[in-house]
Amino acid sequence: MRLSAVLLRVANPGQLTGFYTEVLGMTARAQGPNCRVGYVGQDADLLLMPGGGGYTHDGGQRYWKIGITVPDVDLAVSHLRAKGVEVSDPKQFLDIGYLCHLKDPEGFVVELLQHDFQGNRPENAADPADPFAKACIGQITLRTGDIAAEDAFCRAQGMRLLSVQDVAKYGFDLHFYAFTDDQPPNPDLWSVENREWLWKRPYTTLEFQHLAGAQFAPAPDYRGLEVQGLSASLRDAFGDPVRPG
Repeated sequence: MRLSAVLLRVANPGQLTGFYTEVLGMTARAQGPNCRVGYVGQDADLLLMPGGGGYTHDGGQRYWKIGITVPDVDLAVSHLRAKGVEVSDPKQFLDIGYLCHLKDPEGFVVELLQHDFQGNRPENAADPADPFAKACIGQITLRTGDIAAEDAFCRAQGMRLLSVQDVAKYGFDLHFYAFTDDQPPNPDLWSVENREWLWKRPYTTLEFQHLAGAQFAPAPDYRGLEVQGLSASLRDAFGDPVRPG
């Protein structure tokens, strides 16, 4: 099985596809009235569906963001700014990763996360002419107040917990699940050692930002997940749809 897409309802799938292909280096194909965009490989795609519009990111909603992992965030930022895209300054966020954020033209949040921590990046990690050549949709991020329910759902589908990351300074922790047999290098899933390893995985992880006991609202333009190999549609622990790929 494979986490194969995140479904987002947008105002103009064709127009937004141009941003993801021309700016972020993805490829695209039509799928009925929808546009499917993504990188070549085993990571998830974005399935852009008509009927949305007026999306505003809200920290009180279930859906948060997609994360794109890249070998050199600084090169990626220079590329984006040269195309007129507003993007935050990259920084090392605690002992999580070297990252930055932007929004697509409809307001959906995109995180760029480097394979290596600040100061650990190898020389010539990426091609300056094509900084997204080795990019991957590394994370689809949801918020939850009940990680036990999310954990039970993910494990029931055959996903494995790969990393747990403490962000106590901001009142939450992060939990990463994937359809994989991979074993992290350190069996202690809280270990910082596992994080750069995680950012280099070629597949997409389902990331939960867990604020214990918090209540979140549905995000109307988030239409759920697609899982290749799933035999029938179902609902996740929150009630959002998960459909076969």
